[in-house]
Order: sequence, then structure tokens, then C-alpha cells
Amino acid sequence: MALFDNPVIPGFSPDPSICRVGDDHYVATSSFEYVPGVPLWHSRDLVNWRLIGHALDRPGQLELPDTVPASCGVYAPTLRHHDGRFWMITTVVTDAGTVLVTAKDPAGPWSDPVAVGIPGIDPDLAWDEDGTCWCVYSDDGIHGVRIDPETGETLGEPVALWSGSGLQYPEGPHLYRIGGWWYLLLSEGGTERGHAMSVARTRSLPGPFEPHPDNPVLSHRSTGHPVQNVGHGDLVQARDDTWWMVLLGTRPRGDTPKYHGLGRETFLAPVRWEDEWPLPGPVDLRAEAPALPPHPWPQEPERDDFDSPAIAPCWVSPRRHDPAAARLDERPGHLVLHARADSLDLPDALFVGRRQRDPDCTARTQVEVSAGGLGGLAVRLDEAHHYQVETDGSGTVRAVARIGPLCHTVAERTVPPGPVTLRIDVTTTVVLPPSVTDPGATVPPGLRVGGPDTLHLGYETAEGDFEILASLDGRYLTTEVAGGFTGRVIGMYATRGSAAFDWFGLRPA
Repeated sequence: MALFDNPVIPGFSPDPSICRVGDDHYVATSSFEYVPGVPLWHSRDLVNWRLIGHALDRPGQLELPDTVPASCGVYAPTLRHHDGRFWMITTVVTDAGTVLVTAKDPAGPWSDPVAVGIPGIDPDLAWDEDGTCWCVYSDDGIHGVRIDPETGETLGEPVALWSGSGLQYPEGPHLYRIGGWWYLLLSEGGTERGHAMSVARTRSLPGPFEPHPDNPVLSHRSTGHPVQNVGHGDLVQARDDTWWMVLLGTRPRGDTPKYHGLGRETFLAPVRWEDEWPLPGPVDLRAEAPALPPHPWPQEPERDDFDSPAIAPCWVSPRRHDPAAARLDERPGHLVLHARADSLDLPDALFVGRRQRDPDCTARTQVEVSAGGLGGLAVRLDEAHHYQVETDGSGTVRAVARIGPLCHTVAERTVPPGPVTLRIDVTTTVVLPPSVTDPGATVPPGLRVGGPDTLHLGYETAEGDFEILASLDGRYLTTEVAGGFTGRVIGMYATRGSAAFDWFGLRPA
């Protein structure tokens, strides 16, 4: 029996939507305030996935102003294949509303967006036998309306379909025509620990829908299961006729209430059919793999030496890519960042990062900062929650913690001027040592040491030794503390002058 490890797409990759074309499976996930928008993933065995691009990857498709708050932007997409084309529909919250793009190849290019005249979030697409396209969405309940997908025009009035078993926030609907039934799959209970999935069916649209008698059909709420928050799933039939679901979940750790810093990730679960009902689960960290030929892709490089003419698709930035400020052509073999704002607390700060995919990992970069400049390495959850280790180019390296309204330089050290290798280690062995700046300090009585991990911030000496400036509790960079819908992103920034990064590495520990 072959086994696989969940999540299949680790790190901040929520709200997965899947479709199959022949032997190939494709998944789209949410991106929120990060650009490019809507990552697209490819697999041939449902277990091994590679990032092939983004559906919204240029300013003409997606422009997020600095006024877009963290955890807004691009919400849950739906990805479908119909009539020889890929279709992706999503909602750009606080900006463009619901938009639809198409492509012949999911790796791109994708079309310019077509506005779809519906309210709400989490839009879905389904086609009837006669070619009629239904758009189903969440807006104070689950509604559906016929649309012209070429123009985005609605064809008639929206109708209420079915809004779950009565739990809060019915959302993430997906509509399927399977056999003689229409199935409506949705999530409810909120995307936190109460998350659940329910299903209903009808012989014809718009219903009425008959709910499954044992809804919700999937939930890990009020259990000690290591995977929590499960929901927002999408069904796919593999080429061997087995059925599977991709869905979001989290891996919380630490003391109560437990914390997840990597965000909501994409998991894979089997689906069985009973009495013509799809029943998903279990969702385990180690599970029996699909009986498809294994198809691992080449490993994504752990290190980027910035030798390519274009930035790799794994790199993302808050709200906008800025080719004039993030340059590969200014200094050969370097990524040069030119500061736009003087603090990572500001929405227009220049930050280029990659999703943290492993609970234990090491991030390293070699940076040289201009005279009077300031830049470094950061772990970002949002503007109000980030840890950073930075250099000012004059021989000072400091560790800084931003936790809500508090910002504090935890420690600083003088190093030889010139390029410096900055480093952050994330370890799930939780420690809270005495302050490195005051060796006589002790842990305050009654302080609970219960975060999911510890982040060690520092630099490397010429001999390659890791000099730790600060070891910080990871709970303050988690959704349970900061709120929102995203996960950690680790990367480089400049907040004064310019910073030239020779290389960047992110590897599992």
C-alpha cells in the first residue's frame, strides 16, 4: 500500500479548486493581498504538485491599491475546464468584484478579466447539458443565477438554492452534475475550528435541494485530530474512476488554543459514494495514496541565485509587483530592492517573499545595503505582525519584532561592514531563553511557553557560525493571534535606500 503525506500543497494555499483534463489535474488557490494572484498547480497523481504560474499575473488583470487591507484582495477561486478552455472565476474583495478569466493553457496566458454582475464571494461555475452556465455564490446564503460567461451578464434573477444545516457562514459552494443528480457542496461553521462541509442534491435546477440526513458530512471540530479547520473542498474524478477531494485544513500546534502559522493548506482526501451521496474523508497527515502512477516533479530549488532574466513564480509581494523597484538587471546575479516605504508596517513597503511550507525551516540570504540604506530578511503575516533581522550597511545588524501596536528592537550587534548573511531558523522545539542582551534575565513567573514554534533571528559569521540575536515565540505570527486568512511569507525587503541580495535560500530543517 502506497502512502502519501498531507498536506499535498503545504504552506499558505487555501480554498483549493480542482479540475481534471485527461491525465492532468490542476488546482487554483486563494492569494488575498499577494500578487501575482491565484496560484495554479499541476499534478498527474494528485499527490505531487508543482506551481506552473498564476491566473492574475499582470497589472491589467489585477491591481490592488495600498488601501486594500491584509487578508482582503483575491478570495476563493473556482477552476473549471469546459468546451476546450480553462475558466477561473474569483472575487476581488474591496476592488473589482467578481471577475472571470479564461485560457487555453492553465500555465497562461490568461485573458483580461470579464466582470460578472453578482454580489457576494466564492463564485462557482457549472454547465448544464444544454450549455447553460450557472454561477453559484455566497451572499447571506447560497444563491445561483444563469450567466453568459463570455460577457459576465446575468440571465435572469438570482435564486436561493440551499444554505446548509443552519451553521454560520455558508460559503465555498460548488455545484456538480453527476449521474442523474445535481449536487451542491458547501462549507459552513466558519473557516476556524468549527469548519464543516455539507452536501445536498436535486434532480433539476434550481431545486428544491434535499440535504444529506447526516450533515455535516465532514468536520474535525471538537476533536483532537492533528488536522483542523477542514472544509472548502472541491470534488474530482480521477482517470481510474475513483473520487477525491482537495480541501483546506490547518496543522495547529502548541498549547491551547493551539496555533497555525503556515496558514490554511491544501489537503487531499478520498471520497466514497453511499446511496448516491459523496462522502469525503478521512483527512489524515499520512494516508493511502491514489492508485495512479506516481509522478513526482523535479524538486523546487531551495536556493535562488537571481541569475534568471525574470523572477521565479514562487515569489510574491503584497499588493503589487514593482519592476522598477525590484530589479534583476541592475546588478548581475542579484535582486536589487529599492525602498518605497520606510517600514514594513506600511502597506506600500517593498517585500518579496516565498510561502513558509515546512514547520521547521531555515531562511538565509546575503545582502549588501547602500550607504544610508536599510534592508533585510523578514517573516511576514501582515503589516502589524512580522519579525525581521536587518542591516543598515554601516556594520549594525538588529532583530526587530512587530506585534500589533508594539514594535521593539530586541537586540543589535556590530559586524564588519560589507555583505552580511542574515538568517532565520524556525523550529518546532519551543524555547524562550533569557534575553541575549541581558544574560541574567529570567523568564517571568507564570509566563506560558506554548506557541507553535520558535523563530531564531541572527546572522552568520565569516566562519559560518550562526549568531542568534533573538529567539521569539511564534504564536504572535499566527492567525489565532493576528486574525485574517493568510499564512507566513518569508522574504527580503528594503525600507531605506537600496539593498542588493546575492542569493536567497529556504530549506526544511
